[in-house]
This record gives sequence, structure tokens and C-alpha cells, in this order.
Amino acid sequence: MIWRCRDVTYDLADRPLVMGIVNVTPDSFSDGGRYLDPGAALARCHELLSEGADVLDLGGESTRPGSPDVPADEQWRRLEPVLQALRASRPDAVVSVDTRSAEVARRAVALGAKVVNDVSALSDPGMGEVVAGAGAGLVLMHMRGTPETMQQDTVYDDVSAEVTAFLRTRMARAVAAGVAREAIALDPGIGFGKSAAGSLELLARLPELAALDRPVLVGASRKSFLARLTGDDGPPQDRIAASLAAASIAVFEGAHVLRVHDVAATVRVARIAAAARRARRTIA
Repeated sequence: MIWRCRDVTYDLADRPLVMGIVNVTPDSFSDGGRYLDPGAALARCHELLSEGADVLDLGGESTRPGSPDVPADEQWRRLEPVLQALRASRPDAVVSVDTRSAEVARRAVALGAKVVNDVSALSDPGMGEVVAGAGAGLVLMHMRGTPETMQQDTVYDDVSAEVTAFLRTRMARAVAAGVAREAIALDPGIGFGKSAAGSLELLARLPELAALDRPVLVGASRKSFLARLTGDDGPPQDRIAASLAAASIAVFEGAHVLRVHDVAATVRVARIAAAARRARRTIA
């Protein structure tokens, strides 16, 4: 299983990647405002790299349920100084930009970003061309509607089948736009237009998405569906144990990339889950 991201190629056959989240936003659900200052965001990037992050995922727009669109210029105002500083201080860092905007993606890859994480799966008609032109990695995620509306409809006849069919179609659209198949990873969109039960079912049925033969990225970290399952009513920072449980299940069921807030602990959990997955293959 290969994931090609510009001049970096990951072999994901045995070891899952850990993608560290850096929200350069005032309103993200878990740490909104904490890293809005470029200096604080840069320090967080260095911290996550030291904890073992393989990729840094920088976003200038919150996509929490109910959040409105953020104009491309405002996203870029937040992201540019962090990308510039990272390029100077850690040119070896693999950076992903979390955006639905082709214009933001275009500017980010010009500053060295190697991955575009598009939660809207090419809703911007120009996104495929931007990614293809840069040879960047591309994450396509399933979501109904937009972050502002997605939780208004969380009922599916068969959530895994519908998510897999959607991502198969969007992958074909990306390839038609010139994106290399080896550059594409797929994200089922845990918590994006999904109920708690639907999110849990997607975790349990990840092999169905993995059957598309592309890396599967799972982002369950600190999400509210975990609190609904555990009965916790505290802040997102109290969901670390539940997040680690979800990460372990995801890797065991076939995930190749974990997008998380808590990198150091996830690196260790992923190592154990990946070893158990290999042992299962050996037994089989």
C-alpha cells in the first residue's frame, strides 16, 4: 500500500502514519483559539513532530458541526505565516493543508505543502487540477452537505456502503482531473453527517472501504460521538482515552493513517494495534 505525496512516498503495508492536528482557528471544537497566534501554532507543530507525528495537518477553517464557511483570503491569512515559519525551521516536515478551497490549496502547495486534506472531496471544481499540478497527496472525505448543515441528516440505509460508493465516485473524479491514483487516500468522515452509531459502524466496517485499495485515513480524535458512547459530559480534552480506543480499533480494522490531537500516545497505541493486525494475518 503506497501513498505518494510529491517527493515523499509512504509504504503503509505495516506501519500506520500519525497525522497531528494543528487548528490555526479561533473556533475549532477541541482547541479553537489556542493556536491562532502563528507563534503558538509553530510551537505546536514542533511539539507534535517531537512526539512522532509523520504529517502535520494545518487548517485555517473550523469544520465542526454548525460552523460557517471561512473565505479563502482569511484562511490564508491564518495559514501563511505558519507555513512560512515551518518551511524555514523544519523544511523536512511533511505538511498537509486542511481546506476545501482550491485557492488556499494552490497557495499552500506553492509553500511546500505535500498533502491536501479536502473534507468536501472536490466540491471546489478547481481542486483536482491544483493537486494534480503539484503532484500532491490528496485526502478525500465523505460528508453530507457542509459543516454548517451536515448534522441535519444522519440517517442512512447502509452507512458503510453509501460512504464507500461516494468515495469511489470522488476518487474517479480526482483521477479524471489528473490526480495519480497512488496519491489518493480515503476518509470515511467519522462524525461528519453521522450519528454516534453510524460512526461506530464505520469503524467496525473499515475493511469495506479499504477494499478500494487506497490508504484509509480515520479522524475520530476527541469527537463528540465518543462522549455519547461513554456517557462523558466534559470538554473534548477529557476524551483522550476514548480517542485512543477508537484509534486502536481503526488500525486493527485496516486504517493506514490516524488524524489526531494526541500524537505521542497514539503513536504507541498504533504500534500495538498494527502488531496485532499483523499477527492476525499470520494466523489466517
